[in-house]
Amino acid sequence: MIASETLETQKAFLESLERDELRALPYMFDFWALPHQLAPEGDWKTWVILGGRGAGKTRAGSEWVRMQVEGSGPNDPGLATRIALVGETFDQARDVMVFGESGILECSPPDRRPTWEAGKRQLVWKNGAVAKVYSAHDYEGLRGPQFDGAWVDELAKWPKADEAWNMLQFALRLGDHPQQVVTTTPRNVPVLKRIMSSQSSVMTHAPTSANKANLANSFLDEIETQFGGTRQGRQEIEGVLIEDVEGALWTREILEAAWVEDAGDLDRIVVAVDPPVSSKADSDECGIVVAGVRFGETKRDWTGVVLADVSLAGATPTVWARAVVEAYERFGADRIVAEVNQGGDLVGEMLAQVDPSVPLKAVHASKGKVARAEPVAALYEQGRVRHLRGLGLLEEQMGLMARDGYAGKGSPDRVDALVWALTELLIRPADARPRVRSLGG
Repeated sequence: MIASETLETQKAFLESLERDELRALPYMFDFWALPHQLAPEGDWKTWVILGGRGAGKTRAGSEWVRMQVEGSGPNDPGLATRIALVGETFDQARDVMVFGESGILECSPPDRRPTWEAGKRQLVWKNGAVAKVYSAHDYEGLRGPQFDGAWVDELAKWPKADEAWNMLQFALRLGDHPQQVVTTTPRNVPVLKRIMSSQSSVMTHAPTSANKANLANSFLDEIETQFGGTRQGRQEIEGVLIEDVEGALWTREILEAAWVEDAGDLDRIVVAVDPPVSSKADSDECGIVVAGVRFGETKRDWTGVVLADVSLAGATPTVWARAVVEAYERFGADRIVAEVNQGGDLVGEMLAQVDPSVPLKAVHASKGKVARAEPVAALYEQGRVRHLRGLGLLEEQMGLMARDGYAGKGSPDRVDALVWALTELLIRPADARPRVRSLGG
């Protein structure tokens, strides 16, 4: 490839091109594309492009649509004339697939750029081809229209993925061989696994780093530092489909169903801490989790909300004690709940050095980690616990907790802290008079 040649060779190549060839070069995707962005050969129906964040999936989808609708000249017919563009919502589909930096309009050369008809939510090419935008939330909108091609974006995070996907399949009935492309970061959802296992599907895959030439170095360094070597990193960075651990107490489906954007008003808030045995760099983490509860008419109506995970690795007792007290003050908590099996009196002493006025409840682990976690996991199955978004590392540990033990490395200290917090709030709640507060102030 010319991109791998020396600067002198690249310069000579560019100088050898005619003016029109030079103008066309940025739009010749076959010349610039990464291997995972080029459609596989063969008589497939569905092409699944799995990739990490920023791996170039959107650009591949946009260019595939161009290849289907464009002919030899701007007014010449292409392979397809009716394309469905389906995103999670209409706004997301329009902003990413149509107007995004790697969207169809940005990728199209000036003489072939389609016109956006906002009222009809569609792109129209000079040759008469049309690509219409649809929302997976409103999948009934796919009932009636018919297409000879489709581009589906981020299928794995659609709330109603099965219904929307099935409706689209009924609509792919034009032409001799209608095809569809799915661009998505992988998640362990049934519809994606079913598509990938179909004999009529093909797949290409790439990690985020495959597209590093078009990404900020600081972005790559930051996500690798935070998520490298984790299950979430394998999914979001490497683009690998991660299956649930056999016998997992918390499946990905359960955790995603718990996500909320706003905690709302809460009646109690606690900070739970599971201190490490030592403060060495390779020692277990200090699990620190903040959670609250919203009271209902009976205890079975109470709802827990996990607000934050501020766990620390390799922290000294002074450092993690300060972090616990800071979380207590920032969230206006009622008390601190701390496991004292390992630290004994040290936990209370360290917290008292930071702030002697903080109320502390010491708890002792008389059961194993799984036995303590199972009643809390049951609360999730009942829909009685919610998570604010951004708890990826905690949720990763939760996904590795199985009935026969923890499947990850080290100790699940974040999960331990979570279990203590929700046990205090929902399973063995203290006799505390409700005092409603809002996290917004």
